Amino acid sequence: MMHYFSLVFLSISLLASALNATTLQSFKGCLLVDAAWADGDSFPVRFPDGSEHTVRLYGADCLEANINDSTDARRLRAQRRYFGISDYGDSPRASIELAKSLGGEAKTKVRRLLEKPFTVHTTFADGGGSDHYKRVYAFVETAEGEDLATLVVQRGLARAFGLYRSTPQNLHRDEYRERLKDAELVAARKGLGAWAHTDWEELQEERQAERREEAEDAIAMGRAPPSEPLSINQALAEDLARIPGIGNVLAQRIIEARPFKTVDELKRVSGIGPATLEEIREFVIP
Repeated sequence: MMHYFSLVFLSISLLASALNATTLQSFKGCLLVDAAWADGDSFPVRFPDGSEHTVRLYGADCLEANINDSTDARRLRAQRRYFGISDYGDSPRASIELAKSLGGEAKTKVRRLLEKPFTVHTTFADGGGSDHYKRVYAFVETAEGEDLATLVVQRGLARAFGLYRSTPQNLHRDEYRERLKDAELVAARKGLGAWAHTDWEELQEERQAERREEAEDAIAMGRAPPSEPLSINQALAEDLARIPGIGNVLAQRIIEARPFKTVDELKRVSGIGPATLEEIREFVIP
């Protein structure tokens, strides 16, 4: 009997740990820590208990302000193509300098928005980073109660891009994504931030070029296309990312949108249109 209750207690403890790992925790009175390497969507924060964590915003990807390695350079190239500014000034150097200046503008804007103590909502989920700092995904709420990711997207200083989840206000993940996409569309229409420099005639080709190079990079790094179709309901993110035309971001979105009854339901995943669906169809099964 004692053994039975010990197992029950262990099961309850494990369940509680799992729930805590996925439940947002809120920390009021956080302070921004100045760091030369920080940018608009990733920055160190001092929590109320004195500990410091580098947070990475859900749903927003600001242009890179600092380029330290080839990974940063590739990310900046992807951002330039996303905003349609990679041909700005008829030279890569001019486009790169413009993008970095916009990244600096995003960093400055975030500093101003976070001058007062703010609130961080996080599960401490791994947000990547470098050997020098590890990031955790988070929502950041300003002293005025506004979502920081939304604010930078609204100003054209970030793209609605990256990892999403349901918000502290219980707004569903998909709705949060769509609202950020809507904010991005309005910023583009108004020509704010990076959108003021967009070459609309070349935008589609630039984004297609980025997807092609991402697929080539995956092959070069040994992430060759799968030899057999993968289950879109069971495959790991890193395996889905090997499919030509998918990549890391779409792989995560596929996982977030599970389950799927048919392959055609992939069309409800943001970023997978009819053309992409036909391109990946041979690689996937329900």
